[in-house]
Amino acid sequence: MGKTYERIDGRLRDFIEAQPLFFTATAPLAGDGTVNLSPKGLTGSFAVLDPGTVAYLDFAGSNAETIAHLRENGRITLMWCAFQGPPNIVRVHGTGEPVFRDDARFSGLLGHFPGIDPRDHGLRAVIVVHAELIRDTCGYAVPFMAYERDRDLHGKRFAREDDASLGAYFEKKEHVASSLDGLPGLPLPLPPGNF
Repeated sequence: MGKTYERIDGRLRDFIEAQPLFFTATAPLAGDGTVNLSPKGLTGSFAVLDPGTVAYLDFAGSNAETIAHLRENGRITLMWCAFQGPPNIVRVHGTGEPVFRDDARFSGLLGHFPGIDPRDHGLRAVIVVHAELIRDTCGYAVPFMAYERDRDLHGKRFAREDDASLGAYFEKKEHVASSLDGLPGLPLPLPPGNF
């Protein structure tokens, strides 16, 4: 039923890149810590950097659980489901890191996302994931669902923010600078955008 892959290429890469939605899962090291599971979308916000590395854009939001967990321990799993066509579930288990706006690699990484204007979404970081285990499973119980379009609400909401007001927005949120469990989250004050 399941298959392990050495690389993200060919049909596997085509499948991943065709999905309009994926999920990220992270957790702190503490056994009683809060596990985080987040849906990610927006066409063009995910990229395969090479056969063992993927990345996605981390946009403004009300918390920063993924960033906090990655800063603490780096563990992350990404998952894609086929909601159309043949059933399939793909998971990439690996280690990740948030590359923040003031990192020298940041502007180079943005080149992998040519269809996204980061100013419209309050871009906080690029999450880079190095695959350690790549597997697929059947997905027989995943329902058929139709993708209609991306929502435009996020872009409309954050396009009106500049660096100063975006930073102020993050400062007011209880779980952006630190996680639900008190781990360091997004470093504040927010550095200026290099885009």
